[in-house]
Parts: sequence; structure tokens; C-alpha cells
Amino acid sequence: MTGRISSAGLRARLLDENSGEFALIDVREEGVFCRGHLLFAVCIPLSRLELRIRALAPRRSAPVVLCDGGDGLAARAAKVLSGFGYTDVSVLEGGTPAWEASGGVLFGGVNVPSKAFGEFVEHREGTPNVSADELKALIDSGTDMVVLDSRPLAEYRRMNIPTGIDCPGAELAYRVHDVAPDPATLVVVNCAGRTRSIIGAQSLRNAGIPNRVAALCNGTMGWALAGHALETGKDRFAPDPSPDGLKKALAAAARVAKRFGVRTIDTATLAQWRNEAETRSLFLLDVRNPEEFAAGHMPGSVSAPGGQLVQATDRYVGTLRSRLVLIDDNGVRATMTASWLIQMGWPEVVVLKGGLDDAAALETGVPEPEVPGLEDAQVESVKVGALAAALKAGEATAVDLATSLEYRAGHIPGAWWAVRARLGEALANIPGDGTLVFTATEPALAVLAAADAASLTRRPVAALTGGNAAWRAAGGALNTGSEHMACRNDDVFYRAYDYEEGEADIAAKMQEYIDWETGLVAQVERDGTARFRAFPP
Repeated sequence: MTGRISSAGLRARLLDENSGEFALIDVREEGVFCRGHLLFAVCIPLSRLELRIRALAPRRSAPVVLCDGGDGLAARAAKVLSGFGYTDVSVLEGGTPAWEASGGVLFGGVNVPSKAFGEFVEHREGTPNVSADELKALIDSGTDMVVLDSRPLAEYRRMNIPTGIDCPGAELAYRVHDVAPDPATLVVVNCAGRTRSIIGAQSLRNAGIPNRVAALCNGTMGWALAGHALETGKDRFAPDPSPDGLKKALAAAARVAKRFGVRTIDTATLAQWRNEAETRSLFLLDVRNPEEFAAGHMPGSVSAPGGQLVQATDRYVGTLRSRLVLIDDNGVRATMTASWLIQMGWPEVVVLKGGLDDAAALETGVPEPEVPGLEDAQVESVKVGALAAALKAGEATAVDLATSLEYRAGHIPGAWWAVRARLGEALANIPGDGTLVFTATEPALAVLAAADAASLTRRPVAALTGGNAAWRAAGGALNTGSEHMACRNDDVFYRAYDYEEGEADIAAKMQEYIDWETGLVAQVERDGTARFRAFPP
């Protein structure tokens, strides 16, 4: 049976640190979610609930509070979760409108706790920064300096500051000693906006490196707004640490662990915690680079690169006050990441000692996510060749459940784009009477959507085996653009760089984002539910 919780009751639970763990989940599409949501709500759209719930809220007996915009989506999600064995599910009465009416604050954007925390750190620590114009002058004058880009390599390749070297967040204190061995070298850390620049620069300051360190104010957005050109397609990456560099990194991590109270556990304690996973939610987070994770990782762990884990914690952990175990090969990256999660207010964060020592016990590759309900979705599957023939003969229509951004970048010619939670609306807008063949970036989503559609239309339905990746791998043609939209495309948050020329004023979107981010500290103070922590130097 689904319960209900009032805004006052939810606020009391958020403020009472002794009330135990729970998941606070907003089931609206991300593009709707980012217009106004509770600070600590994790966005798991109803459309993708089966794909994400086990990763973000693994314990079925843990309390789950669902919220929406007062439109009934939470009740639909509660029914789904109850069917999957979640036993303590509640719906926020009246959704976000009721929360706001009760005096609660609604936040725009995504990954807000992490971004607000970055602003909090800058205010508290006085993290030095340089403007885009100042950095341009330093580069042009040949100043002894290095620019370290704290984003993942894929983001760096999209655009970077000239001369910049990619060194994602948790890698900074690990690799900087070989990138900037001379204490006289200025180190400037950048990201696309603000958070990872601030956290990255402050990480190096906390680590106690002798170099002068500064964050690039407003990142690549600030650089572009100042009229400076960005590079694209570069592959400069900070090297693995030398023996001397690793020695310095380990010493730096030890200093950070002492200051911020980073605790460690051994594998025996982890085994005990695994046995307690039915009473305490447990997240095993490998904070190394994704390539290292794929080469060998502890069974049951997930890839959560440290910089991204701090930047977007709600992408990896959906249960507040749960146990977080951070894993790496030598403790440097896990310790640096743990220090930030502790400051963010996570009460039980530890670093695993020796978790990767037994190479024979490690798994390789990337684990397939658990998708409850997938086995019950009995639908016909269609291979790429059969779909291509049916499309050519006019006997089928492809329906793409990828994100609207993915669809715009490339989709099966003639495919209609739709959102799974809005299939009733979408199917009414798709012409024809042939078979509807569902496809998606995640093949499981196509199967689930096809099963949903079977009860919504008289047309035959099927799912494309292997989804969009299979179509591409077979050399299938692709169209670009947003040509066949069966419903509104507010499924994901569009960042400034996601808009196409002519679609929006990109410079205005950049400035809007920067203004939003710098205003978060005051907004968080008004909200009152955050528990960011300050530590003495």
C-alpha cells in the first residue's frame, strides 16, 4: 500500500539526521524537473524508472518518497515500485506546488546539491580565481603555468582552453606533481562553468601543493563570453604519476585524510556491510577513470569517477544517509573524493583499503544494469535487417525513445521521437497503421516501451534488437535534427552548449547559467535542509 507524506512531514525527515536513510525521488522528465524541484530530490523519470531504480535505490525495504508536479506521475511510479517489491513507498502530497506553498524552496537546474556546495566552498575557503581575460594574457605572455581541465575526457574533447591538459577532478592531486613539478609554475583549473573549477583548485590547495593555484572564473563559458576561441578535438591527458609523483600524492592524501577525518575500512568490514545490505543501503563506488574500472574492478562496484561523483552525486547515489564505500588502487583518489563527500554532509563515507589487491577476484568490462520488470515484458523483437526492409516497404514505423538530444544527433530515417511516460499522447500523433518498432539508446527501454504500447494501440508493436547501437553497427543510415517529434521535447536539461545556432541565444544561456549558479548559496540558506560542513585548516 502506498502512503502519503505532507510537506511538513518531509521537511522534518530531511532535518532530522537521526531519522534514518531514505530515497527522495522526483519522477518527472529531467527537463520538467529542472524548472523547479526539491533540493535533495533525485531525478529518476517514470519513463526510465526500471533502468535506474536498482542502481540509485538498491534496498527495497528502505523508505522511498516520490514527488512530482502534482500531476499524478508519482502515484503511477509508486504502483510500479510496489510491484517490484519496494515496501515503504510514499507520495508527497500535492507535489512540488504544495512544497512551495508550505514555504519550501524550489530549485532550478540539475545536480543542484553539488553545484551549491561548490559555491559554498568558494565562499568559505576564498578559493583564488583568474578571469578569462587574465588567463588569456598569461598564456599570451608565456607565463610559467599549466591549465588543467577537470572534466572527463569526452567533455574536454568537445572544447577546451588552449594549452589545457585534461585531468579530471579526482585525478588532480594524483597527477599534478608530474604535470607541474616546479613550485614556481602557476596551476589554473578549469571546467565548463564553475563547480569543478572551484572544487579542483581547492583540492590542490587542500592537498598542500607548493604551487600557486587558481580556478578559471566561469570556465569555458566565461572564456567564450569574453570572446576568446576554444580548441576542439584535443587529446592531451595528464600522465600517470611517476614514483616520486606518487609518493607526493600519497603524502598529500594523508594530510587531507587527517584534516577531514576520512576513515578507512578493510575487506572484512566490507564483507560485514554487504551482509547488512538489507538493513543499510550500500554503494560501492570505484572513483578511478572508467578505463581503469573496465580493466578490472571489484564485483558489485560501479564506475563513479571521483570528480563526477562530487559534481553530480545524485547521478550515482539516490538514497540519502546511505553507506558510501570509495574504491581505488592506492587511496589517493578515493581519499580526495571522500573528503568532499564528507564536507557535503554525507554521514558515512569510507575508503576501502586493499580492495583491488586480489587481481584474480576482479571483474572486467562494464556490468549490465539490473532492470526489474524486463523479463515480464513479452514483445516481439525485430532485427536490423528486418526493420530496414519493413521501413522500405512502408510496413513499419520506428519510434525512438532516446533522449531528444541523442535523437537530434542521429536517428533512423523517418523515426518518430517519443517519451515513454507520454506514449498515450505520442502514439496519437504518429501516422500510419503498420507495425510500431521501438528503439532506444538502452535496448531495455525499447522493450519496456513496446510492452506499454501494446495496451495503448491496436497496431502491432515490436522492439529493435540491440536498439540504436545495433542499427549504427550495421551501417544503417542516420538522419539528424528534430524532424518527427510525437510529444514535447522537455525530457532532458539543455545546457548552453546543447542549443544549436539560431535555436537560442547561446551567450545569453551561458550568462543565465552562471547567474543561476552564483545565486545558489543564498537559495540554499533560505531552504535550510543542507548540512554542508566546514573544517578548520
